[in-house]
Amino acid sequence: MKAAIVFEKGEIPQYADFPDPEVQDNEQLIYVKAASIKHLDRARASGKHYSTANEEHKPTVVGSDGAGLLEDGSKVYFFSKKGTVAEKAVADKKMIVPVPEGLDFSIASALPNAVMGSAMGLKFKTQLKEGETVLINGATGVTGKIAVQVAKLYGAKKIIVTGRNEDALKSLHELGADEVISLKLDDEDFKQRIKDIHHQTPIDVVLDYIWGHSVELLLSAIKGDGNFSHKTRLVSVGGMSGDTIQLSSQILRGTDLQISGSGLGSWSPEEFRLLLTEIIPEMFQAAADGKLKMETENVDLKDIKAIWENEIPNRKRLVVLI
Repeated sequence: MKAAIVFEKGEIPQYADFPDPEVQDNEQLIYVKAASIKHLDRARASGKHYSTANEEHKPTVVGSDGAGLLEDGSKVYFFSKKGTVAEKAVADKKMIVPVPEGLDFSIASALPNAVMGSAMGLKFKTQLKEGETVLINGATGVTGKIAVQVAKLYGAKKIIVTGRNEDALKSLHELGADEVISLKLDDEDFKQRIKDIHHQTPIDVVLDYIWGHSVELLLSAIKGDGNFSHKTRLVSVGGMSGDTIQLSSQILRGTDLQISGSGLGSWSPEEFRLLLTEIIPEMFQAAADGKLKMETENVDLKDIKAIWENEIPNRKRLVVLI
């Protein structure tokens, strides 16, 4: 079969022949039609992701999920640790999710990762309640745009978003954002905007995609003053602006604050089961019904080497069609 293969650690994937996958008793063969390329896939291919720390590299098919057809013609989405950017893949039977007929393969392959990056944090880490106020920090990327829509579907009353791209920020109003704040503001102006909002409509949940300095400013802005403070639950989903922050112990002592993370390794088996059996099917149906929108940039498998390191325009998810 043809596939996207990383032959040597750190190299760009090549379009090449690779042996068909062997199907184990607990697995099903899938004829892949589309597979999205995410930061996770690039990091794993380069050997830099924490999930590959103990793995010995060997020629590997890239990709961690995809959409395609079972041998009986059923349309499915699937996870696989054995690679997905290939004509054929295998997946554990428990890692396969039906796809509605009204949803194309491209969106079906791209949507779940973005949903994981928002729904898991909102539903399980912050336990978002209907009517609460959500701030999404770094919302102009692919996952952030989905997060705005997921927060709205989960009943958020007010959604505040931050980002650096002014045009992308403004476009988030169309997806459900109520207020936008530019990360290009100087520190004091940014903190004052957060303070004003927090005073008027206390921020219940912060879903953060970028970490770094902006989170330091956010936490400083909601810091308590010795009186009873409003409880804010912050969940880290990404670290595009840096992997570490400076956190004052006074903020922790003076603020009713919960900080957690959402990602591979932080979810319980039951939470992951619910992702497959409830959350992804619900979001697939929302997308099929036009209630959840996502854009993709589609390329052919044979072009994998040429596009692997390209910046995708207009904050779309890269999808390889097979």
